[in-house]
Amino acid sequence: MTYILALDQGTSSSRSIVFDREGNIAALAQKELTQHYPQPGWVEHDPMEIWRTQLETAREAIAKAGLDASDIACVGITNQRETTVVWNRRTGEPVCRAIVWQDRRSEPMCATLREQGHDALILEKTGLRVDAYFSGTKLRWILDNVPGARRAAESGELAFGTIDSWLIWRLTKGRVHASDVSNASRSMLFDVHRNAWDDTLMGLLGIPPALMPEVLPSSAHYGELDAEWLGRAMPICGVAGDQQSALFGQACFTEGMAKNTYGTGCFMLMHTGDKFQISRNGLVTTSAAQTGGRPEYALEGSVFVAGAVVQWLRDGLGAFRRSSEIEALAQSVPDSGGVMLVPAFTGLGAPYWKPDVRGTITGLTRGSTMAHIARAALESIAFQSAALLQAMSRDAVAAGAAPLAELRVDGGASVNDLLMQFQADLLGIPVLRPTMIETTALGAAYLAGLHHGVYQDKEELSALWRIERRFTPGMPAGMAGELMEKWERAVRQACAD
Repeated sequence: MTYILALDQGTSSSRSIVFDREGNIAALAQKELTQHYPQPGWVEHDPMEIWRTQLETAREAIAKAGLDASDIACVGITNQRETTVVWNRRTGEPVCRAIVWQDRRSEPMCATLREQGHDALILEKTGLRVDAYFSGTKLRWILDNVPGARRAAESGELAFGTIDSWLIWRLTKGRVHASDVSNASRSMLFDVHRNAWDDTLMGLLGIPPALMPEVLPSSAHYGELDAEWLGRAMPICGVAGDQQSALFGQACFTEGMAKNTYGTGCFMLMHTGDKFQISRNGLVTTSAAQTGGRPEYALEGSVFVAGAVVQWLRDGLGAFRRSSEIEALAQSVPDSGGVMLVPAFTGLGAPYWKPDVRGTITGLTRGSTMAHIARAALESIAFQSAALLQAMSRDAVAAGAAPLAELRVDGGASVNDLLMQFQADLLGIPVLRPTMIETTALGAAYLAGLHHGVYQDKEELSALWRIERRFTPGMPAGMAGELMEKWERAVRQACAD
């Protein structure tokens, strides 16, 4: 039996999964990651903790599977995107904590770029809106605010990377400084038409080129994981940002196929093939995971707070002890009782793009209980995702394609049947949950396996996709429309504040 090790470094935890050739999990190991909030709107991680926990879970997963390093054919990496690390090339030490994708500290810089009229140029070259979400302005903030960072960067002493680059550097003991196209495309510095760093954008943001990693296809050779770490050198053959990796793991390889991942945030992607399409409905265009040199694209909508609202109820309000308890609590009432929760803890992402909005709960009455708030929290995930799909369908129709006919789902919250049924009801299309919901890690394994020769082609991977449950819409379209209008009204109220 051939096995592939997938390193899945996420916002909330570092995980490692060993997959067999059929895409089944042989073993999984996970360690939570400390979240640092030094100021309102700031979110940081310790890069050394990321490295340490990722290595520990890799060792643990191989041991749990009853395997040794000689059983692992190759390694794939998938990661939280946009999270920004800068480190010293000689010592390997980070110059500061990693600035997480949720962090909003560089919003004033983004506002200046928009005021100066640079948003159109950035949109055309990168497919992205000017927003603090992306890594380019996070990198600029580090150069401007960490003492000595800019001078060291200009002299070639420092390296920049998103989490994939940081892990590759560590795993290869500094021999490889690289990223893949899907991660690079989230920087506001990368021309997705040419698959190259863009000199104009680098100059605009004041980024020294010496900082940047080499960019490779998602399925390629990224060097050898050093033998010290797991007992044997292993080829790193697949790398992709978590959402593009999930799109690949869901076997959404062709134009018009879409998936939604329910994690800390919520991310819906629709493959658009080789067509670079600028959204007119608040989405962004991003590079899909690529198995060769030809650019491939996807339309993407990002919800900043999805599963994180459940963590907030657990940790912030003490509503329950374990996140898994929310479904039973929410099902203890027939509906939310008119309560609407807009979880704009770090602003609103697509299709609204309101960075300064903060969370609200509306519709409270004397009869409202924690169960109603819990149900409203779950429903907020589905409402935000429905707004994304409606925007995506409008873009598809404008491009001459058919509206989305179905949605494939994955991620931790996709196991919640109440949420998935409500999602199908709001969308009015079937929601398909596969037998393997760990599609983010699976995508990285597939990308690695393709390059290493474990798999012959994408058709072989498509045949491995299996459905576990189909959620069919059961709500009248008129009722779903009324609920969406109530949601949009709640969003408008939040924005008015």
